[in-house]
Amino acid sequence: MAGIYIHIPFCRKKCFYCDFYKSTDLRLKLRLLAGLQKEIANRKDELQSDLVTTIYLGGGTPSVLVIDELRALLAVIFDNYSVSKQAEITLEANPDDLSQAYLSALRETGFNRLSMGVQSFTESDLKLMNRRHGVLSAIQSVKWAKSAGFSNISIDLIYGLPNQSLADWEHNIQVALELGVQHISAYHLTYHEGTVFYDRLKKGTLKEAPDELSLQQFQLLIDKLTEAGFEQYEISNFARPGYYSGHNSSYWKNKKYLGFGPSAHSYDLKTRRWNVVSIGNYLDQIESGQVYWENEILSEQDHYNDYIITSLRTIWGISENTVKDEFSAEYLRHFQEVKAKLLPTGWLVVKNDQVTLSREGLFVSDQIMADFMLVDQS
Repeated sequence: MAGIYIHIPFCRKKCFYCDFYKSTDLRLKLRLLAGLQKEIANRKDELQSDLVTTIYLGGGTPSVLVIDELRALLAVIFDNYSVSKQAEITLEANPDDLSQAYLSALRETGFNRLSMGVQSFTESDLKLMNRRHGVLSAIQSVKWAKSAGFSNISIDLIYGLPNQSLADWEHNIQVALELGVQHISAYHLTYHEGTVFYDRLKKGTLKEAPDELSLQQFQLLIDKLTEAGFEQYEISNFARPGYYSGHNSSYWKNKKYLGFGPSAHSYDLKTRRWNVVSIGNYLDQIESGQVYWENEILSEQDHYNDYIITSLRTIWGISENTVKDEFSAEYLRHFQEVKAKLLPTGWLVVKNDQVTLSREGLFVSDQIMADFMLVDQS
């Protein structure tokens, strides 16, 4: 099984917190789409006989594409790869791009999952983040999506925003629940270097939320969504039973995936590969038949650390038998020593050979992952 990711690096407006590679200049859109189709077709042998079970269009803002453009991208995938009839096919979308007609056409084209960048149901938050949609637009878009036949809808929310009170955050959660979505991804605001928010933080015109408030917001998130029947299957991801993101789960479960487009990453279980982070360079090089990517062969230590980072974030956790079977004895010894050290803290839950984070462990997950990782001392 394998996944396919397509990066659409265009946005109509740049959000002040976002550090993903994107451009608000859409003049290269048609040329990029041609380049994407060429890359998709050229790399068909990389998956060999692997069945594609997830297709994910992310960005950027893939919903800036019109239906015919999206249909053409899916067509080249289906023409060149073995795609499961039950494949999860997701489109990331901004509420302002969505209409009843567009959403109905998406379903007819083959998309069966929608991931909407809502971020907040508070107007002041949206304005602060430089989002281009409003609260009513977000709510209406979810309702239209349901009417169009989407029964697998995810929304993104951000907490830890400047001036966001605990009551504000509870309001966001409550609106999301009232809309009846199947999946919620909730992330704490991160100040990435190179973003407007980062610059404002350094200048002192923006203040980070207090750690205690961020912790309270995370605790409230877990309590409210668990009470509503959601399962926290990854630190930042909550879903109703049966609605885990198949695509993201494949990342966390160490499955193969191909990434197409500028800045997109690929992984074949042995090698990581990433495309050039430039629309112009990507197009120039792919059109002229030149190399437009870099790659690295992963060491055993890389594999182990990747396994720790991705697995410990999830409901499935780390399998001690996997560490024993797939890595050298030193890795098992290190893992067992760290586990023994951390067990008295109450941060871990051990059941059979599975090691997962307890609720208390969720709040110090970065520290726990760092302890389990193996780092060269040389």
